[in-house]
Amino acid sequence: MSLRHAMLGLLTAGPASGYDLLKVFEISLNHVWPATQSQVYAELNRLAGAGLVKAAAEGPRGRKEYAITETGIAELRHWLTEVEPQRTHRFEALLRVFFLSELEPEQARSYLERQAVAAEEDHAGLLELRESVSQGDDPLSLYGNIALEWGLRFTSMQREWAEWAAERVASLNDLPAHPAATAPPGGSLSSGAPPADAPPA
Repeated sequence: MSLRHAMLGLLTAGPASGYDLLKVFEISLNHVWPATQSQVYAELNRLAGAGLVKAAAEGPRGRKEYAITETGIAELRHWLTEVEPQRTHRFEALLRVFFLSELEPEQARSYLERQAVAAEEDHAGLLELRESVSQGDDPLSLYGNIALEWGLRFTSMQREWAEWAAERVASLNDLPAHPAATAPPGGSLSSGAPPADAPPA
């Protein structure tokens, strides 16, 4: 149900069309809760049918703007205060780590190094997003930036962990050292990696 509530939350900032909402998902919410065009438009129809939003205006070529209703605001607040978020996560990249023993040590290290590069790229993308989004004092900007900070810290941790894990595999298997991976455009992270003889996580 989180797509429904994400759309209700976005509409608290003011009326918007399905296209407007889709752009927000593509630019920012994609990092938290991705949604396709068909999902956004289908959910808008369901929200309207449930009385949670209403058509506020219709522009050229039938472009409709929707506004949240009082019932929609009540539903959003109920979700925020009365419904506990799901704590179950699936992370395929980490699942594979459990079975890296099936590979040669050099292959395992290569996999972990690729995860470090991927995390760096994600981090750089979030840094670019931070530069482009509003830094205002309005509540939506405030909490949006708090959520963005979570992403920055999480991708930083992923990079540090993957670098540490690759070094750990190398040290335990007497592999030659690799040069540090080149950071992609958009910024770099401090490694902050634990020493190679640190106990495994």
